Amino acid sequence: MAHLEIIKGDRVGRVAELTEDRMVIGRHPTSEIVLENAAVSRQHAQVTRTRLGVHHVQDLRSRNGTIVNGTQIKAPTELSDGDEVRICDVLFRFHDTPREDDSVRELPPAEAEPGSGSRGATIELDLDGGSHPHIAESAESTILSKLSVASTALRLDVRPEQKLRAVLRLSSAVANVLNLKNVLSAALDALFELFPQADEGFVILRNAATGDLRVEAARQRNENDESVRVSRTIVNHVLDEGEAVLSADASKQWDESESVSQARLRSMMCVPLLGNGDVRRGMIQLASRGLASQFKQEDLDVFVSVASQVALAVENSSLYEELVRQRDLDRELAFATQVQMGFLPKERPDVPGLEFYDYYEAALSIGGDYFDYLPLPDGRIVFSLGDVAGKGIAAALLMARLYSAARYHVLSQESLAEALASLNREIASGGLGHRFITFVLAAIDPTTGIVTMANAGHLQPIVRRAGGKTEILSTELSGMPLGVVKEQDYEQMELVLEPGDALFLYTDGVTEAMDANRELFRTEGVARFLETAPESLEESVEGLVVEVEKFTGGGRQADDMCVVAVRRLPEGAA
Repeated sequence: MAHLEIIKGDRVGRVAELTEDRMVIGRHPTSEIVLENAAVSRQHAQVTRTRLGVHHVQDLRSRNGTIVNGTQIKAPTELSDGDEVRICDVLFRFHDTPREDDSVRELPPAEAEPGSGSRGATIELDLDGGSHPHIAESAESTILSKLSVASTALRLDVRPEQKLRAVLRLSSAVANVLNLKNVLSAALDALFELFPQADEGFVILRNAATGDLRVEAARQRNENDESVRVSRTIVNHVLDEGEAVLSADASKQWDESESVSQARLRSMMCVPLLGNGDVRRGMIQLASRGLASQFKQEDLDVFVSVASQVALAVENSSLYEELVRQRDLDRELAFATQVQMGFLPKERPDVPGLEFYDYYEAALSIGGDYFDYLPLPDGRIVFSLGDVAGKGIAAALLMARLYSAARYHVLSQESLAEALASLNREIASGGLGHRFITFVLAAIDPTTGIVTMANAGHLQPIVRRAGGKTEILSTELSGMPLGVVKEQDYEQMELVLEPGDALFLYTDGVTEAMDANRELFRTEGVARFLETAPESLEESVEGLVVEVEKFTGGGRQADDMCVVAVRRLPEGAA
């Protein structure tokens, strides 16, 4: 299997096997390959595998970049056997062949393929109503035994040899079966072999989310019989009391249950299925119609023991199915992340006299912050920044729509204010519910340094003058966010960046970062840091990100974080 081996840096010799189609390398604990180094970004880079087995490494707009064979990469780069990948102080060597020593494994093994089949009731569920019947305590009672499952499930004092054989037989039947439908079918088959007097059986499980009961599997010895009829009276008693019940001539004992009497059940065993923490996940029942083949006390003891194995198999199957669902979701999110990264600019504008820099990091795998660069025919460069309300997939989808729509309106309108107004009409007419977008458009003339700007409810931009003094621009000319009011006019403002001046745009992932005392970093915190920050935009922006991380104490990032900055270079600067 292809793998990355650390050949320089911390933990030399460690190996990370590339078991997934996408594996993120970063500082965040949710990364598949975690590097505990402050210089490493939360999600620094990713290694992806195509269906043909070809691996590529891609930088995820990290602050310090990703280097392959001594060259910093700007796009997904194919990896060949022996290639070296450097992430800050850690140097990996890529191998696309199995390694000789399997004793060291950094990543969990690949999950087994999910079982086939689908869940669902295959019989008609007939749950009659009514309260629990009174269970007589006289000598005429046909209740032969009631056992507490929690206290007797592992008893081996009653016919231990038979009980042990039964447990082993059922465990063997459900071993290596992970699909829930197949688990229950195998369990019923094993129980019918173990109890030849059983004429019918079924398993009812409770939906963990809704609490609804549902027949998940059923079997009848005579295939010509009609659908199994299930009594709510018995189901409620077994689940509410948490007791295993053995009943002889059940049609008389449970006389309030129409389902039992109509089915002519002569003997019946019912056991609750207990999950972790004695949670009653459902029940399993076996029934007999013949007077000569009634269940006995020793049968109930064995049934309770083997039912505990069924409950364990159900628990494991449910956990596995949840794991498979999560894996599928992770794969979808991984693909969505790749698509979203494709919308963001691959390169910053290379314009004489100007310096651009940007930083982007989503709080989740995918985010709702957006930025873009767009050159205009008259030589100006438009740069924009947006923040979609919310996080996750919904915000990312809206961000993707914003990408194409914003470009169209900027190129088709006479001014930035008109572009913002027409973009707002499109967003507000899109049926997005209560979602909105704060958005700022700015265009800079490289020759004059004149910046034209239109703001739709976004945070105040900050200008840093050549001497270090900062100005937080007024919000007086700012309009409503996009998508709030369909008919909205926007105004635009102008300012001049003199040589050495810089303009900073940012999202609330920066200003609303919170420390241990729940104090916010705020816009004023950004301005204070920029006053003493280096002139270089790269050092200023990266330093701001580090300052925010220090402020929060290294806690989890609560919101997407994005910064876009432009600086007019001093005369004579390269």
